[in-house]
Amino acid sequence: GEPAGPRYWMPHPMRAVGARRLTARGDRGTVVPRHRAWCVKVARRAADWWQLGRQIDARDLALRELPGLAAAMDPTTAPLSPGAETEAAGAAVDIVVSLWFLWVACGRVTEGRTRLRHALALHPGPEPARALWLAAFLELESGRPEEADPLLSRAWAAAVRDGDEGCFGLLAHLRGAIALYRGRMREAAAEFREALALMGAEPEFGPSRQGCRVALALALCRTDPEGAQEALDEADREYDARRAWAGRDLAADAWAHHARAELLAWDGVPERAAEYARRALREHLRIGSAVGAACAAELLAQMRALDGRHTSAAHLLGAVDLLRTSVFDTSYRPAAYCAGPRGRGGAALRDLLDDPELRRAYEEGARRGLFALSAEA
Repeated sequence: GEPAGPRYWMPHPMRAVGARRLTARGDRGTVVPRHRAWCVKVARRAADWWQLGRQIDARDLALRELPGLAAAMDPTTAPLSPGAETEAAGAAVDIVVSLWFLWVACGRVTEGRTRLRHALALHPGPEPARALWLAAFLELESGRPEEADPLLSRAWAAAVRDGDEGCFGLLAHLRGAIALYRGRMREAAAEFREALALMGAEPEFGPSRQGCRVALALALCRTDPEGAQEALDEADREYDARRAWAGRDLAADAWAHHARAELLAWDGVPERAAEYARRALREHLRIGSAVGAACAAELLAQMRALDGRHTSAAHLLGAVDLLRTSVFDTSYRPAAYCAGPRGRGGAALRDLLDDPELRRAYEEGARRGLFALSAEA
């Protein structure tokens, strides 16, 4: 099916029968590579849609086609013929990297990490720079920044080898994200500024310039509020410039709401800060970002505690902890960047509520979950 043409779906039992008949007929060696090539086009189309601001459409397309894409991301499904495994491994890496947004921004971190590792393990040639960039990004999103560091070094060397100039901006942005995760705000700000200097006016892959401006604001909002506000204003101007060829960057918008909440909390306006934190939470949940939703919910919990709504704050903290334990493995460590809001919110709750009441509210929040709480917060 071409993008504008009809699309036909086959139930899984029928697919299994068809696969057996193709194999018996000797046609599998022809059909499987054609299917894999079609999946490469689908993944690239989804990546293009993400860059063009059709982010919900991109996510929905990738999820709708995921059963077929999953088969194409597994190089071991290649027919037994000379060169087929090499071609399949290259296509598998291409698909996984094209779907970077599904793994990083839409909350499917563990799945993306597993699929990329499997594809790279069977890749016979030099590892592509962008695949190593994505591998490092997924380690960071999994709460293991120490595992991302050596991958960054390999990605830089690969980008130099391949002449992939677009990858240099991606790597600078990722170095900034790692520094932000570790709470090294000045280092993070310097890396984000370098990323902006290296990025083109219209990046064809990876985080947008608007997203990088917002990341800079996050790095500055606790040490240089005026600089953070200036970065947010620049992000708005980036969007105005981007609007001529693309729509909104929903992930950047969500983090921009978070940064504005931090700035308003700094200015002593907890009610407005809570409103922006709630917007950030809803946007992160909308696109599926567990990391972003957890950070926004903890910031909102802090605002609720400062506003005297202690039960609401405990609900949010309980839901956040359930989200983290359900999405990430036991080695996951929340970012140092988020330690401040959680520490302040948790301390306020401990000071103002007795333990049994706090425990009941915390457990109720875990039962209800962030989606329900975000609708009421």
